[in-house]
Amino acid sequence: MSLQMVSTVSNASLLQPGFSLLNFDEHVFFFGQKGWPKRSCPTGVFLLDIKQNELKMKPAFFSKDSCYLPPLRYPALCTLRSDARADEYQYIIHGGKTPNNDLSDKIYFMSLVSKTSKKMTFQCIEKDLGGDVPEARYGHTINVVHSRGKSMSVLFGGRSYTPLAQRTTEKWNSIVDCLPSVFLIDFEFGCCTSYILPELQDGLSFHVSIARDDTIYILGGHSLQNNTRSPNLYKLKIDLPLGSPAVTCTILPGGISVSSAIVTQISDTEFVLVGGYHSDNQKRLACNTIVLEDSKIEIVESVSPEWTPDIKHCRMWFGCDMGKGSVLLGIPGATKQIIPDANFFYILRCKGAEENKEEELITQICSQTSSEDPGDSTPFEDSEEFCFSAEANSFDADDADTYNEDDEEDESETGYWITCCASCSVDINTWVPFYSTELNKPAMILCSSGAGHWVHAQCMDLSETMLLHLSEANVKYFCNKHVDLNKGLQTPRKVVCLKKPPMKPLRKKKTMKLSTSTKKSFLRRLFE
Repeated sequence: MSLQMVSTVSNASLLQPGFSLLNFDEHVFFFGQKGWPKRSCPTGVFLLDIKQNELKMKPAFFSKDSCYLPPLRYPALCTLRSDARADEYQYIIHGGKTPNNDLSDKIYFMSLVSKTSKKMTFQCIEKDLGGDVPEARYGHTINVVHSRGKSMSVLFGGRSYTPLAQRTTEKWNSIVDCLPSVFLIDFEFGCCTSYILPELQDGLSFHVSIARDDTIYILGGHSLQNNTRSPNLYKLKIDLPLGSPAVTCTILPGGISVSSAIVTQISDTEFVLVGGYHSDNQKRLACNTIVLEDSKIEIVESVSPEWTPDIKHCRMWFGCDMGKGSVLLGIPGATKQIIPDANFFYILRCKGAEENKEEELITQICSQTSSEDPGDSTPFEDSEEFCFSAEANSFDADDADTYNEDDEEDESETGYWITCCASCSVDINTWVPFYSTELNKPAMILCSSGAGHWVHAQCMDLSETMLLHLSEANVKYFCNKHVDLNKGLQTPRKVVCLKKPPMKPLRKKKTMKLSTSTKKSFLRRLFE
């Protein structure tokens, strides 16, 4: 194994725990940024380009017939093929967290529709399901199994918010384990069926699942209810006959008590398990090799790389599979960095140089290597991971297309998420749109007192009608704090001077001169 450090260029703050990677045509694409997408990349999907140990991000595009795909953190992803050995595939994306901390219960299909040297276009379609539809969740896994010429998706695990009927004021947004049900999803007919198995007693999240043919192996995971990491190794076997599917579960020996682990495939039958946590504050520095042969699984300890002192002594780490035996690892940067939320990254290559050849990755891997935000409820939530699925290769495009975050306005500095007043209630993690005109940012209005400052319209108790009036009218506004000092001031309207055309001089009327005889004749006739 070899460990090599990589640097990020101008976009380190976008690379935060909780995002996912999609692999299309030997290229890796980033999805699921922490905040809402910005103008430079409204899709929120980027190409990851690694050249000379530098990581750059380039915007990707959606086709016109695509649906809206919000940036989802900690979703479940896997590839869907027509059969186990087909070349073409698309990604299934289920669940995850939105930037407003809402949980999604939607399922999206994402596929590559066109590619040029400078532009890749995707199509994203939302799928409707019926039957036992899984509730909104995150930290779960989804895999595709193949049996008797059929294929189905299998969803398991995850976390969700406490049901509305069970919420209290003190624990309104508490996180709980989802029920340990196994969901079989048939996308051909758009139906879901849930199965309750006696071997699965506790809910699990941030576990590892590896699917091969008609079998799924579930390893590790964290249970919030018991605050434990399961040492069990579960084997799910799905049989798809002409009638109803048959789902069985077997508990196998040789499991590992770990959560947020990372799995990468190094050959058709071999995988490497890296990272994770033994407990809330204890990282797992050991590595294991997983071998799948003849419907059997074997887990043995392998040689670990020479971890750097920074990796050994950091409290948390994160990362995920890049494909073809490579793993991207990240550790938090110093707290006094110039760029906030910046992390340090390493690439761990689990294969030797002579083994680094292109291979058909038939087995599907879906490892949930993320946990929660550091500010959430339990100590374990400090451990967050990326979710990668393929190796990042070079992309032959001009550097001018590289996404540069410096070109964007920093919303944290321009004031959307500031504390505008003593009673301000707008928070980036809990905010939801209040006015019909809001989408992903709170409505703000400028107070004209002094040098001027911005305040949230919602905190000022402005009605939507008044907010629209103030935005359209040429009137100065003063916030609740300064309204008594500056009441009734109005910007004078600019007077437009009208140009008057010059008046033409009046022409003199012509008068007729009458002779004396004519005048006398006229007077004689007048008096007769």
